[in-house]
Amino acid sequence: MKKYLSLMLLAVSMLFVQQANAQVKFGLKGGLSVSKISFDNNLFDSNNRTGWHIGPTLKIGLPVTGLSLDASALYEQQSSKVEGAAQQGGETTVKRQQIVLPINARYGVGLGSLASLYFFAGPQFGFNVGDRDFSWTSRADYNNTFQLKKSSFSVNVGIGASLINHLQLSASYNIAAGKTGEAKVMNVLTKSYDSVTDGKTNAWQVSVAYFF
Repeated sequence: MKKYLSLMLLAVSMLFVQQANAQVKFGLKGGLSVSKISFDNNLFDSNNRTGWHIGPTLKIGLPVTGLSLDASALYEQQSSKVEGAAQQGGETTVKRQQIVLPINARYGVGLGSLASLYFFAGPQFGFNVGDRDFSWTSRADYNNTFQLKKSSFSVNVGIGASLINHLQLSASYNIAAGKTGEAKVMNVLTKSYDSVTDGKTNAWQVSVAYFF
């Protein structure tokens, strides 16, 4: 946990270094997300669940009209109810707690002196800081588990609006670039895995940020 917090603080500190002709604003960001784990076969299924995120954010204006960068260090919590199909059966709630570092390039279009519209895209790095292993038993001879990865990489794409130079509203879609974790079905009698299934978590996110 301390390692991830140190990484988060280091990332924020590095972004405070102002480049020539750049305008840096510091703020706080928070919001809600709706996520779902998708699997590479039909042995498991997942239902949508609402999560949330909060943390510091930076906006860096570049010396090119309309272009800027934003970067954040957010604590994010998501959960998904994972269900087994057929012989797997049963269900469990996978709770994902992580520190995420999204870094987005933005292009804005002014709508007057009080508002502007912008589009953004960029990578996001995630580091798990909560439980990684979740298990449930549906029958006497089968045990199901889902294990989250220690870290993840994904991509954000979205649209937003800035109001009166302080308030920012945005909506985005976070696309997993790799697996979020693995679901396994173990035969208790033979102590062997009958199947190993990769899972990816994609999420819709709505955020509000206030810049000082």
